[in-house]
Amino acid sequence: MKSVNDYYGELVFTRKAMEQKLSKNVYKKLSAAIDNLEPLDQSIAGEVAHAMKEWAIENGATHFTHWFQPQRVGTAQKHDSFIDYGDNGEIVERFSASQLVQSEPDASSFPSGGIRSTFEARGYTAWDPTSPAFLLEAGDNKTLVIPSVFLSWTGEVLDLKTPLLRSMSSLNEIVIKLQKFLGNKNAKQIKVFAGIEQEYFLLSKNLADLRPDIAVTGRTLFGNKPAKGQQMEDHYFGNIKENILKFMAEVDHELYRRGIPIKTRHNEVAPNQFELAPLHQEENLAIDNNLQIMEILKKVADKHGMTALLHEKPFAGVNGSGKHFNWSIGDNTGANYFEPSKSPLKNISFLLSICAVLLGVQKFGGILRGSVADAGNDHRLGANEAPPAIMSVYLGEFVSDILDSIEKTGSINEKEITEITLGVQNLPRVNKDYSDRNRTSPVAFTGNKFEFRALGSSSNPADAGITLNLLAAYGFEQLYERIKAKKHDEVKKAALEVVKEVISETKFVRFEKNGYSKEWHEEAAKRGLPNTKNTPEALALYLQKDVIELFANFNVLTEKELRSKIEIRLENYIKVKEIEFKYAVKVVNTLILPAILKQINLLSKTSQNLEKLKLDLKINLFMEELYELLKIYENIKKRSNELDTFVAATHTELLETAKKFAIEGSDIFDKLRIEVDSAEDLVSDDFWPLSSYQKLLNAF
Repeated sequence: MKSVNDYYGELVFTRKAMEQKLSKNVYKKLSAAIDNLEPLDQSIAGEVAHAMKEWAIENGATHFTHWFQPQRVGTAQKHDSFIDYGDNGEIVERFSASQLVQSEPDASSFPSGGIRSTFEARGYTAWDPTSPAFLLEAGDNKTLVIPSVFLSWTGEVLDLKTPLLRSMSSLNEIVIKLQKFLGNKNAKQIKVFAGIEQEYFLLSKNLADLRPDIAVTGRTLFGNKPAKGQQMEDHYFGNIKENILKFMAEVDHELYRRGIPIKTRHNEVAPNQFELAPLHQEENLAIDNNLQIMEILKKVADKHGMTALLHEKPFAGVNGSGKHFNWSIGDNTGANYFEPSKSPLKNISFLLSICAVLLGVQKFGGILRGSVADAGNDHRLGANEAPPAIMSVYLGEFVSDILDSIEKTGSINEKEITEITLGVQNLPRVNKDYSDRNRTSPVAFTGNKFEFRALGSSSNPADAGITLNLLAAYGFEQLYERIKAKKHDEVKKAALEVVKEVISETKFVRFEKNGYSKEWHEEAAKRGLPNTKNTPEALALYLQKDVIELFANFNVLTEKELRSKIEIRLENYIKVKEIEFKYAVKVVNTLILPAILKQINLLSKTSQNLEKLKLDLKINLFMEELYELLKIYENIKKRSNELDTFVAATHTELLETAKKFAIEGSDIFDKLRIEVDSAEDLVSDDFWPLSSYQKLLNAF
């Protein structure tokens, strides 16, 4: 059996492959562009393109594509072959510098949020050298994939990667500025790290194919809770069944070939629910890899006769799926700014970094909720498997004790600075096991990183990464300006004074207890923390003046780009809800109501036969069930018509339409679902057209 090292990264244009294919000078310049976020030297693009093409062709590639992240679900790509005409008209395989650095796909059908008209089709992809090229396989065919950004003809953002890279650059700029002010001469570049855990469901493909609602919407629109669901708590971390383990092994194999360092796999809480987790990587690469992970899960599941579901809430009354975005920052020296050490300067950086997050979440917690808002995640946020929609920070006993002790300190003099610093460095080194986790907190400090637990399982993690970076950049900028304003001879003393002030100012955004409790919702309201219940409410917060200024000031999105982004997300929300509502009506009219009529017909014939036999008591029992079904049939037809009428009539201003779909439309749908689910228990399995939850969740 091959060792992982024998095939790890074999589909990736790795540093090793670059070094073998490129001259020393070009390799050095390309490495600088990747490692130090330096602009790519255009003079080396030709040699890089040639080397990349040679490597790709040697490994069986015939085409190349710029792979980008439009503002919709998933990724996008357009394949071009390497062939071109040579000087004498013969066919040659060629890949030029211009083809590597930039491509021009038709952009007319991608969402733009009003940035350009539909007839203006031109859009540009541009190579992102910080994420390595790799090979995409389809049978014997291979395609060279070039991770890219996507911009309009006029240079405006049309994707999710561009603002992510901008947010990383802005965070780097302000943190390095602060570090230099504190006297840190070694820090040259800030690195943002992410470890993105991925939850998913596996279903028998044969059973899933009997649920057309899954095929169309990614979730079950109807279905009763199974008699045996997750209440026995026997699936979580349980023994992995052999067929599932074979699936997981192939997923790991395929991800290792792509250089994606998967570390953990296990059963999750709900039946047929699982999770995988990679080692931490630099944020941009971690997000690109998560997008590949979702595709590989679906591809491998299909090979094993399974269907992988990534919807946030595919089953009502059963735990949904999310992602846990583990996020940390450090620098080129290897320092982690969320980890104390024996160095007084590093300990001050640790305190400042915690304070930066607190300041960011306190001021802009609403858009942190907005960064994970969509139709699927609205079903999950606030349920007992997900954090609430209220954005608060959990620090744990260790860090809370440090902050509380600093807050209680009087005026800070030189002696007290030493005592605080010594106090920090003499406490146990923070690690992932030091304190218990609070799974009810959306932003939890878990040792040497923050874990943002509110992402939906199907989402592109870029929006969360952008927002975490942006909120931290805001916090660090506030700290820098306040320390500078102290005008102390001793910068470290000024920094600790500011830390003390911030600890006191941000106490109301810290919460250490049960985020699911009714008491916390009441307390959060008193503290003035935003608690947006649905996507339209959450997205509306982006259009506040201070939020628009935040994105503009840190060069992440202009006001035009931000408004475009929110328009796209609102449109997408409406489309998802509209598809669900329309398809619910179709399922009811073509599958559910005919099934109920079959049961009614059976009961009617049975009651007639019983009447002939003069079995009055039996007749009464059948007639009661018959009348109940007739009433349910009537109610379902009524609710279905209401939902159909609602969808047809509800199209006004974008935000108002989204709000109506979120509240009024969802209320009608929920009432329809109650009636349909009650019918499921009264109709014979032979007639009921949809695979039951019990079958779907207990097939393996």
